[in-house]
Amino acid sequence: MSAARAVLWLLAAVLAVRQLAVVLRRPPGERLIDLDAWVGPEGVLHVAGSLYENDRFNGTPFAGLVLKPLTRTAEQSLGVVWTFATLLLVVAIGLVVARALPGPVSRRTALLAAPVAISLLMLSLPVRNSFYLGQTSIIPVLLVLLGCFVARGERTSGILIGIAAALQPTVLLFAPLLWFTGRRRAAVSSAAAFAACTAVAWAAMAGDSWTYWVEHAAGAGLGGASDAVANQSLHGALLRLGLEGPLEIALYLVLAAAVVGVGLRRAVRYALDGQLLLAVAVTGCVAVAVSPTTWQHQLLWVLLAVVGRVGKKAADRMLWPVLVIFALTLPGKMLLPNMGFLHPFRDNAVLIAALAAACAVPFLARTDPRFARPLPTEYATPPASRWRWVPLLPFWRRALSRPNLLLELVAIRVGYAIYSKIRLAATASTATAEEHGRQIASIEEAIGIDIEHGINMAAAKVEWLTDFLSFYYTSFHFPVPLAVLAVLYIRRPTDYRWARASLAFATLLALVGFWLYPLAPPRLMPGMGFIDTVHRTEDLSNPEFGAMTAVTNQYAAMPSLHFGWSLWCGVVIVMLAPKMWMKALGLLHPLITLYVIVASANHWILDALGGAIVVAAGFGLTYVLSGRRSAVPEAAKAAETAEAAEPVPVGAPAGPPADGIDGSSAAVETKVSVPAARTPVESQVPDPAGAGGRDPDGGGGTAVAGKSAT
Repeated sequence: MSAARAVLWLLAAVLAVRQLAVVLRRPPGERLIDLDAWVGPEGVLHVAGSLYENDRFNGTPFAGLVLKPLTRTAEQSLGVVWTFATLLLVVAIGLVVARALPGPVSRRTALLAAPVAISLLMLSLPVRNSFYLGQTSIIPVLLVLLGCFVARGERTSGILIGIAAALQPTVLLFAPLLWFTGRRRAAVSSAAAFAACTAVAWAAMAGDSWTYWVEHAAGAGLGGASDAVANQSLHGALLRLGLEGPLEIALYLVLAAAVVGVGLRRAVRYALDGQLLLAVAVTGCVAVAVSPTTWQHQLLWVLLAVVGRVGKKAADRMLWPVLVIFALTLPGKMLLPNMGFLHPFRDNAVLIAALAAACAVPFLARTDPRFARPLPTEYATPPASRWRWVPLLPFWRRALSRPNLLLELVAIRVGYAIYSKIRLAATASTATAEEHGRQIASIEEAIGIDIEHGINMAAAKVEWLTDFLSFYYTSFHFPVPLAVLAVLYIRRPTDYRWARASLAFATLLALVGFWLYPLAPPRLMPGMGFIDTVHRTEDLSNPEFGAMTAVTNQYAAMPSLHFGWSLWCGVVIVMLAPKMWMKALGLLHPLITLYVIVASANHWILDALGGAIVVAAGFGLTYVLSGRRSAVPEAAKAAETAEAAEPVPVGAPAGPPADGIDGSSAAVETKVSVPAARTPVESQVPDPAGAGGRDPDGGGGTAVAGKSAT
């Protein structure tokens, strides 16, 4: 436990230092762009005139009033101080969140929660964007969390939330949450604090206040075009869909009212159920959706929604946290492929996550028996192996049921996007790649397997054959492995996990090869007379190889994953297919692929050998880490039969609150007060967060332990 905690804190520290370095190493004119535009020598807060004269400032008049004293601070020192202050604010949010998850909370979860929460915050796009721009959007989130979980007294709690609303107006939605959960004094105090701060700003800057609140309808259109992808609000999404004018405004108001009604009702229910942190996250997601403009640095509320638990099966628990974390840490183009009909979903990924959290995701109530005890996943006992140390990771158990389908699809898509980026980044000079190509040609000539040129010349003379080579090369590389995985997922779920792991290991090892040994394929070797039968070009004077370089690394030839993936398909089919003709087709695919990659001059023979080596290593690593493929036949067959008899769930609806937690008769209080410190205790209830702050079967989402809100 202590070692895991030390590793997680080290990871959090590394991420924090890296974020500081990224910001502070930039030249003064390229860092803290928004902050410099506000308080720099020519900033809008420094020069006389309206704050909103040139749309460079998009905060509230109260925010401008607060920031004005900073104009007297030197630009360089302000940048350093601001960056370190932002880091401290992020750490404070992580510490507060780590103490706010409702029980039952074990000691393990409490110890590991804070570093995991801080690490996720550092990786999230809103925090990274705030560091880069020098924005203030982290402050309202921290003020709300302090008001809900730290402040000792409803008046103090309300004042903190009211000040946050003065900085970010939609935060005022927390006042109804306080009112309907019994904290009426805090609700009144928050509204009064908001009104007082706004009145002070109006008295000091009447013209700017009129511009912000009346002319721009609480900041709409400030700081950039409202239809920009960076605006993840309902208003921005409707504009991107082509709606405009009175129709768009009317539809936006109707949708916003519906989201506020449904979202706040859900938030109140979760607060009364003792999940105050989830209620805060849901309310923040409502604020994200209904604000006229919600820029990327204002989306931190959505990340807090990972604390909600979804699904009554342990295997489904990780789906919601993974989706939220991916949406808040990865660009949209990595989540979905570049297809026209998917662009509305890709461009609004964070908004969709916010709307789902606010209105749709069936978070479990603490009174649900499956909140702390999800239906367990059945695992196979690893068969005896020749070596005592196999499996090397005995905790890496092979489940007998098929994994969550949506989670698998998302993992495959994101994994491939990361693979593509690394492959594209593993570049080298043309001279180095060509030198390695000459080395490969010399080795093949020395051992007598330099047959590429002859096969390429023979194929190039037959038009129908070159068409076949192009079709097979471009059409079978991805669909065949995906089809094999799909069949295994449906028919052989236990073997699916084994096959998927071996393919992933092989691909990772191939990336190492791309980095260490960039290699020019035969078609890009000058003076050797190869003909590119697929791309139909022989312009070797252009080392960038035209537009192809934008989508793939032309020098990632060793090892050949075209052959490696086809060989993986062949091995899996031969091992698992029930019919001989299926096994024959499985053997035929890698043989045809080998001919295609050589005849089209896309790979050397030794590239194919390299592909075979990484595939063998992938199978070997899977064996070493998790043991033999074969599981207990009876248990596996029973699990597969049960899985086939019922649809694959991606979540479970939350039932109405029962009498008490886990079916006990203890009633949950209906009035939410400022929570007292919760002392984590060891419990017989299984740890919902598991190692590293997560349930090993997916329970509990992000590692945040905390106080009860009841």
